[in-house]
Amino acid sequence: MAEFGEDGRHPPVNFGHSSVPSDETAGKTHCEVSVLNGDCGISENMMCSDTPLTPGSRAGAENANSSAGLDAKVDLPRRSSIIKDGRQRKERKKTVSFSSMPTEKKISRVSDCISAMVDGSELKKVRSNSRVYHRYFLLDADMQSLRWEPTKKESEKAKIDVKSIKEVRTGKNTDTFRTNGTYDQISEDCAFSVIFGENYESLDLVANTADVANIWVTGLRYLISYGKHTLNMIESSQNNLRSSWLSDLFDEEDVNHNRQIAICAAVQLIKKLSPGLKNVKVEQKFKEIHKAQDKSGSDVTKEEFAEVFHDLCTRPEIYFLFVQFSSNKEFLDTKDLMIFLEAEQGMAQVSENTSLDVIHKYEPSKEGRLKGWLSLDGFSNYLMSAECHIFDPEHKSVCQDMNQPLSHYYINASHNTYLIEDQFRGPSDVTGYIRALKMGCRCVELDVWDGPDNEPVIYTGHTMTSQIVFRSVIDVINKYAFVASEFPLILCVENHCSVKQQKLMFQHLKKILGDRIHVDPPKAEDCYLPSPSELKGKILLKGKKLDTNCTASEGEVTDEDEGAEMSQRMSIESAEQQTNAHKKIPLLKDLSDLVTLCKSVEFKDFPTSFQKQKPWELCSFNEVFATRCACDFPGDFVNYNKKFLARVYPSPMRIDSSNMNPQDFWKCGCQIVAMNYQTPGLMMDLNIGWFRQNGNCGYVLRPAIMREQVSYFSANTKDSVPGVSPQLLHIKIISGQNFPKPKGSGAKGDVVDPYVYVEIHGIPADCAEQRTKTVHQNGDNPLFDESFEFQINLPELVMVRFVVLDDDYIGDEFIGQYTIPFECLQPGFRHVPLQSLTGELLPHTLLFVHVAITNRRGGGKPHKRGLSVRKGKRSREYASMRVLQIKAVDEVFKTALLPLREATDLRENMQNAIMSFKELCGLSAVANLKQCILALSPRLTGPDNSPLLLFNLADQYPNLELQGLLPEVLRKVVTTYDMMMQTSKTLLESSDGLYERILQTQKAAMEFHENLHDLAVKEGLKGRKLHKAVESFTWNITILKGQGDLLKHARSEVQENLKQIHYSALTCNLSKGGAASRSSDSTDSKSRRSMEAIPEKAKVEEELTDAEK
Repeated sequence: MAEFGEDGRHPPVNFGHSSVPSDETAGKTHCEVSVLNGDCGISENMMCSDTPLTPGSRAGAENANSSAGLDAKVDLPRRSSIIKDGRQRKERKKTVSFSSMPTEKKISRVSDCISAMVDGSELKKVRSNSRVYHRYFLLDADMQSLRWEPTKKESEKAKIDVKSIKEVRTGKNTDTFRTNGTYDQISEDCAFSVIFGENYESLDLVANTADVANIWVTGLRYLISYGKHTLNMIESSQNNLRSSWLSDLFDEEDVNHNRQIAICAAVQLIKKLSPGLKNVKVEQKFKEIHKAQDKSGSDVTKEEFAEVFHDLCTRPEIYFLFVQFSSNKEFLDTKDLMIFLEAEQGMAQVSENTSLDVIHKYEPSKEGRLKGWLSLDGFSNYLMSAECHIFDPEHKSVCQDMNQPLSHYYINASHNTYLIEDQFRGPSDVTGYIRALKMGCRCVELDVWDGPDNEPVIYTGHTMTSQIVFRSVIDVINKYAFVASEFPLILCVENHCSVKQQKLMFQHLKKILGDRIHVDPPKAEDCYLPSPSELKGKILLKGKKLDTNCTASEGEVTDEDEGAEMSQRMSIESAEQQTNAHKKIPLLKDLSDLVTLCKSVEFKDFPTSFQKQKPWELCSFNEVFATRCACDFPGDFVNYNKKFLARVYPSPMRIDSSNMNPQDFWKCGCQIVAMNYQTPGLMMDLNIGWFRQNGNCGYVLRPAIMREQVSYFSANTKDSVPGVSPQLLHIKIISGQNFPKPKGSGAKGDVVDPYVYVEIHGIPADCAEQRTKTVHQNGDNPLFDESFEFQINLPELVMVRFVVLDDDYIGDEFIGQYTIPFECLQPGFRHVPLQSLTGELLPHTLLFVHVAITNRRGGGKPHKRGLSVRKGKRSREYASMRVLQIKAVDEVFKTALLPLREATDLRENMQNAIMSFKELCGLSAVANLKQCILALSPRLTGPDNSPLLLFNLADQYPNLELQGLLPEVLRKVVTTYDMMMQTSKTLLESSDGLYERILQTQKAAMEFHENLHDLAVKEGLKGRKLHKAVESFTWNITILKGQGDLLKHARSEVQENLKQIHYSALTCNLSKGGAASRSSDSTDSKSRRSMEAIPEKAKVEEELTDAEK
């Protein structure tokens, strides 16, 4: 990862390093080397054949020291994605990848899974006390038993009857896994458990790869569903929707009814169905089939066409997902699809009509559309459509409050906009302005100098950059100013012209821009700048301004010459010019009067600015000086930017037009961070990605903690932010599609060895990165199947960047990237469209991922953020209040200690109960309660298909009612569910009172705010102690606001949970009396009160009731 400063002066972000096998072990198989996340992840020292080997044994210790295991961290060369960090990459030996599956074998039907299970697989059997055994598992040919060998047991005992299997559970979601010492070393994606017998025993297994785990899970679930009828079901499903659809397509192409078509036509038809495929690969596949059949002609039959489509266009990862929701059918019906859209994709208010709309839009077969069925191909079409893009469509248009003061927004800004190459010798061109304005830039620069023929020109002074006429630039700005955004455009005018040419500047500005220029002077009593909404369609000039008492036609101001700084660094100017920082230059009053809301002033220090600076005065900070302010005065810098605009421009050392990391200054609240738009790379990726989140309008509202007058935030925090709820981001990189060869690579074949980095950019506490393993020699459809988790402390400032690189590169490793603000992530299964180095979309080049965002301690948007998650066993943390040593104020803050503690207990108790319920349902922390009820529903049905438990939905808090005798495991479920309902009820009933008490303390404390300084002085505080008292006051207020918000969010979370339980009980037919019986009865008023507590529930009920009628 590149150091964010790009020039080597800023310290690198402390990213965690992934461990990789060393060169010596690179050629070993999975069983010989402890591998990266995504393979089984258990070190060899944990393995044994017959006798268990514990981690503490001598052999295990020796292996741990010698292997490239999970504890043996190997430093990876840090790579920059685009901008190299200059370090030599370690030379690696060439390795051959031995996959557990044949590379050409495609899994696209259950018969493929059953066949693989009959052949058998080596799996790792996990037992308690960290014991792990290698075993070979296979399915009997009669499909009645699951066996394993070798074993000390009699052969008849080393098996499980398929009919005794109750459930197949994915992930590490049994007590055996959770209590096993190797838990953290086992990949979630490779683990699965077979739950069997009347006592719900578990056989806990780990596959070498996620695709092997998926085969066993899919096959076993099918066997459970159909038992002895499995073969009949497999045979009857062969003539499926895909076959009829492909047959129709072939017949349309076979216009002469010859029952075969030309190979070129067949290739183009396959390409039309899967545009990312290469012609040569499709043609080669047909030729292989013909060769195997000793066929002389090149024409293609219908069967051959279907076989090639099956082999090249089936994505196993989508098939495995498909069968999870299809109830082991060859299609999803409307109910299956509703469950997928709601439970996985986070879609709200889904009805059967929603499912039908998806089916009619994406199902390719006529039969499927007619019957309301979605086939595997229709499901693939849907997942690859714009609807399943990772970017939330709500953010494609302006979605933020645009009525805040201008200083409360980040503003998309360009540095030396006229340059299209480097800062010193590069050419200037009006296309620089066109490009920037079309990209949503709202702040451009004009360095204006005297030009020939009495026409002002624009270029970087004291350098060899070329010149462009000022008038032509103003013409271009007038044409493109509001093409991408209607919100105000700032022109940073650096004026170095004589008075004579300033008059021409003024004439051009007035004549061309006219009424668009904002000329109304600010009012003296204004405390803040106007909002972007108030300034729609206006152009603001930023520049030097004469004193208000100046009545002459011209006056003098200090020169503002950023170009001179670079020339001084380049040592091409005389010593006399190097000391002219405060040189006076003349300024035309007419030109001065055009500057209203963005008057350029020099920054001295923060205390002076807090006392004397006006809201309409703007300071520009050199990158180096701004970095020093961020390091030495992080709190003051944030507070300064609450009221005043701050512009940061690149260091004069960046003569190559490289870019600074904008987040170094966004985290301080700096609104205008000027970027060199002509230089692509990591930093511009961050800038472009960041401003997408508000309709690409060039303005992004800053986090509330950076806007509120009394709030505590330090830009350099390396811990959680007071008053802000941390989030957990769970990302699974599933697969890739159609990765091209890196553009800048040297002479090598078209084959790439891709791997993926997931980077988190934000405040220091959030910066992190993780990488997948390398998939060797597969750029067409590499399968990664690796999961990562990141804690996000300040979500509103975080960006997620996906970078795909080539591990076998010559000259260039970059394949593609995509950068997205955290707030724009859509949960569920999503495709990520990759972009090139310069930001263009790479055709048909995608990453397939799963995203889940859970609340670590409550908060967030329930429908997007998922539900609460508890990270292991931890001691309870309570919000801390600081002592000011001002008696009256401290006494007020003391009144909040008890309600804050009670509020934390309410949230934690509720979250712990939810976590326990998820565990009993056999799901991980990422799951929501809809998924829990869906997973639980098969267990709630007796042998005769009668329900053992039903949800009584008449009450606000749905309770489970027994319908018969329950096994012990279900009694535990009922007890845990009741505890979850009780803690949820307690939170709902107590939260309003606690919130009111916290709010009262906050209001009482704020009454001291204006006189806080005087009170501190009366208490004898001065200097550092006085400053500390003021800081502690803002800390305490921030804590009170934050804890109050967390309580509100927890309340919303409980209401969302109740809605999910209610809806999923109806979906699974587990509601007492059915949906229709709740239309009107004696419990009507009680239900109505319940609806008030749970918004939208009534609407869901009505839809479901209507559907049943």
